Amino acid sequence: MSHRSIDPSRLLGRIHELGEIGRDADGKLTRLAGSETERLGRDRLVSWLEDAGLEVAVDRIGNIFGIWNAGGVGEKPVMIGSHIDTVINAGIYDGCFGVLSGLEVIQTLKSQGFEPTRPIVVTAFTNEEGVRYAPDMMGSLVYSGGLDAATALEAVGTDGTVLGDELARIGYAGSHAPGFMTPHAYVELHIEQGPVLEREGVPVGAVQDLQGISWQKVTIDGDANHAGTTPISMRRDAGYAAARVITFLRDRAAASNTPTVATVGCIAFEPNAVNVIPSRATFTVDLRDPDEDRLRQEETALAAFLEQLAADEKVGISVERLARFEPVKFDPAIVRLIEAAASDRGLGCKRMTSGAGHDAQMIARIAPSAMIFVPSRGGISHNPKEFTADTDLVAGANILLDVVCGLATGELPK
Repeated sequence: MSHRSIDPSRLLGRIHELGEIGRDADGKLTRLAGSETERLGRDRLVSWLEDAGLEVAVDRIGNIFGIWNAGGVGEKPVMIGSHIDTVINAGIYDGCFGVLSGLEVIQTLKSQGFEPTRPIVVTAFTNEEGVRYAPDMMGSLVYSGGLDAATALEAVGTDGTVLGDELARIGYAGSHAPGFMTPHAYVELHIEQGPVLEREGVPVGAVQDLQGISWQKVTIDGDANHAGTTPISMRRDAGYAAARVITFLRDRAAASNTPTVATVGCIAFEPNAVNVIPSRATFTVDLRDPDEDRLRQEETALAAFLEQLAADEKVGISVERLARFEPVKFDPAIVRLIEAAASDRGLGCKRMTSGAGHDAQMIARIAPSAMIFVPSRGGISHNPKEFTADTDLVAGANILLDVVCGLATGELPK
């Protein structure tokens, strides 16, 4: 059976070209949301959208849209995309692959005379990573109505800047109201950022759900004192108490037969001196599970442990909620469409859960949504070693092409 196919050299060339924008003198790639390096990346993306003959729109939170109004004017569009902001010292595929594949799909369909019955839109959402401004997935959260745009624009970054001011400074404080287009469907193509597909030798993942995420900041207050003269029994050691929390979380997750994961990713001691017992420990807790009831159980277990720990170690403990997203079930019809597209091309496909957060989980609030995964070598992401083979990138983009064709010419399959 003959298939349409994207232009591999054009897609791969753009991935690598965008991947060079934002590198410092040491070769490290960083494009934080609203930064000067992100402006350069945005400018390059917009130039490609314009060269493809797409209408470019930017909303108030800085989300970028490339709109192909070839057919069905007034109809809800098929939306595809991801993000182009990065973490610090990033790889070149996370997010960018989905945006550039979306553009490639539209260009391929345009060049081959495809006649959609509804518009097709490629989108680059603002601040998906959340490194400079919180929360992460901000642009898609605002777009789907989960966060007021004015509140988001007032977000203060880790460097003291204000997001709204930075978007204006770099020229991406748009005029469109977030949510000005309600998608007919949304599909996000992404590298897996995990080891499952590579380990099982499967080239395509049809993502059926996404883990719930609970982020908390825990602060433990004890007493600073001399490390040599204070007996262990007389200490109110915030550092030791923090260590107990870390081991509790790891031991609990390891002993469970569920997919629950727990991570302490940030930690700081005060006064942070080699010969002083820490008076304060501040750290983050990241809990994830695809089942909402289990996620709540983990949050409850942590809260109970902290209460007992405070009594046992005679320390003060406070907890601040940083982010909380319920698990997401993606649209079964689109998941089946992804599986059918993979089968039609003779490619193996695995239904799977995403362990990472993505813009698709936010857009799923307002439109049928799903994701396509391709393998990540070694499961590595958020790292310069992030890598997906060209053959897998092209295969994923062609699956996206087929899925978009199906969504843009009819109703969602039953």
